[in-house]
Amino acid sequence: MSANNLVLTEDMLARYYELNKKKKEIEAEMNQLKASFHKYMDKYSGPDKKGELVEGNYKILRQVRKTEKFKEKDTVERLEQLQMDDLIQVVKKPDDAKVKAAIELGLLKEEDLESCRAVSYSQAISVKRL
Repeated sequence: MSANNLVLTEDMLARYYELNKKKKEIEAEMNQLKASFHKYMDKYSGPDKKGELVEGNYKILRQVRKTEKFKEKDTVERLEQLQMDDLIQVVKKPDDAKVKAAIELGLLKEEDLESCRAVSYSQAISVKRL
């Protein structure tokens, strides 16, 4: 589809606006229902437990995913106490604030880092009723 063939009409904008409103209303209602389902499953299956229930022609399944991470600061301190420095990762990354300051002070040229820049764009559409 080329840009030459595109048409944007008030009807299209109105339809988008109304659908977006309905989407928000639907998402809000679904979130309320999900909260109720989780409360029910917490009561009858137990908190953080998977569960299953059949009601009429519908079956509800609750899955629970468990994620564990080490608390970075506490873990690093404990590993240092245990003299297990080999288990600690040293991550090198640029300090954006210091790099920008060095450029402003003339210690570094913009061109020196030109090939190092990653630029990304994200697009968003907003339609409002006037």
